[in-house]
Amino acid sequence: MAKKPTVSVIIPTYNRAHLIGRAIKSVLNQTYQDFELIIIDDGSTDNTEDIIRQFQEKDKRIKYKKHDKNKGGSAARNTGIKNSKGKYIAFQDSDDEWLPNKLEKQMKIFKKESPNLGIVYTGFYRIKDSEKEYIPSHEIVKKEGRIYEDLLKESFITTQSILVRKECFKKVGIFDEKLPRLQDWELVIRLSKYYDFKCIDEPLLISYYNTDSISANHKALIEAHELILTKHYKNFNNYKKILSRHYFDLGRILYLDEDLISGRRYFIKAIKKYPLNIKYSLSYLVSFFGPKTFNKVTKIYHKFKYYFCNRQK
Repeated sequence: MAKKPTVSVIIPTYNRAHLIGRAIKSVLNQTYQDFELIIIDDGSTDNTEDIIRQFQEKDKRIKYKKHDKNKGGSAARNTGIKNSKGKYIAFQDSDDEWLPNKLEKQMKIFKKESPNLGIVYTGFYRIKDSEKEYIPSHEIVKKEGRIYEDLLKESFITTQSILVRKECFKKVGIFDEKLPRLQDWELVIRLSKYYDFKCIDEPLLISYYNTDSISANHKALIEAHELILTKHYKNFNNYKKILSRHYFDLGRILYLDEDLISGRRYFIKAIKKYPLNIKYSLSYLVSFFGPKTFNKVTKIYHKFKYYFCNRQK
């Protein structure tokens, strides 16, 4: 009987024939080699399968499965999880790139930490056009341990960065296929309720922004954010200051997208949850002067806040 791999690496892909090769190579070039690579083709209509088959002929650790129709990234990842044999699960995206020692560094931590450690994640570079941003930023103070409250505040962990004990999925479930975006944030919120996180605070992968990616879809972002707040409302409502900020952020995005009525509705929700924040009330009042004025006042506010904070240091 063949030995089971320790790690199952899952790559969902859809019409990425021009990029999938880079992602596959970045997995195969890992210094840690005890893994299987499961590629889920989510109904591609280009020659993605041909590219994958070429790699598969040279490396038998590569498993290929194709959906008969496009079901979305979450469904593809879930298919990968269900077909995995490893004790640990890692995810890569078909248009991104791991650095060679990513898995090795994550596995070293799992071998020496307590059984309650469920997730080891890494920092990463997000590249958009010519700009490079490191995540998680220095502003996020608590990045490991029990970080449930911190993850309710904001999303700073991407799917491609995590290595998860497979048993964790039995406890919290797999990816929510109803979400058009932010599936990684919603999953780690659930995981953080029960498991410790460990952060390797250095860039061990590169995430590339593509205009045809789901991450570029503004409408999907708003829909997903609303769905997550509804799904986890009881949890968010325990932290009213956090919930109010999410309401405000949604209001600002909707307002600047010229959905003025929905934007103001969320400003009012933010004010009701946390009346002490002057910014929320000010934004609501300024919203009646139109998006151009709203934008100008917002920029002035942030410049003033930046200046004031620097003077305090």
